[in-house]
Amino acid sequence: MDDIVLAAMAKWPNIPHCYGWLSLDARGNWRMRDERAQALNLPGDVIRNPTLQNFINRNYLCDDDGNWYFQNGPQKVYVNLAATPYIAQILPDQTWRLHTGQIMPPATRVWMLDDGNIACQADQFLCQLDDRDIGLFLETLTENQQTLAEERLLELMEASAETALEFTITARVADREVKLEKSDLISLMRDAAYCRQPGLTSFRHSLA
Repeated sequence: MDDIVLAAMAKWPNIPHCYGWLSLDARGNWRMRDERAQALNLPGDVIRNPTLQNFINRNYLCDDDGNWYFQNGPQKVYVNLAATPYIAQILPDQTWRLHTGQIMPPATRVWMLDDGNIACQADQFLCQLDDRDIGLFLETLTENQQTLAEERLLELMEASAETALEFTITARVADREVKLEKSDLISLMRDAAYCRQPGLTSFRHSLA
């Protein structure tokens, strides 16, 4: 967190939190949601200013209740998540980079979601892959050290999470081979105790 933000928090400790104005879309874009966007349930306008993007990235955190927020000076600006708290992209050297600019640590688990998206756990980071890079990811899939056949991929897509345990499909995530599992976004977020749409009612500690 930036020093100037820490100083502002110390100077003004009781600023009300902000909800609904900031979102993270499934391609890693920060979006500003004005009153009209909130009223119509629209995603909002992409924030394109690099300085503001970097400021948000550096001060993006999670509270004790699993709500993600941007610490904007003394105020917490809670973030609506279209998917997971982090979005990853595959770089030309096959490294995975998070939307915050960090290089993703070694992956420990990777899932194909019921909607066809790809999610990954890497250290403390739960991320979904930018859908524009799914094709690159699928090219890395193997089974029994052979390139995955298209019909086997279709079988996996149709399989339940339990049935998928019988598959021996592996994916290459950066420089690591990881078994490919099946899940869905709701289950992953629930298991991680993360909230996609923070609100006053989800803030247990503040209501205690």
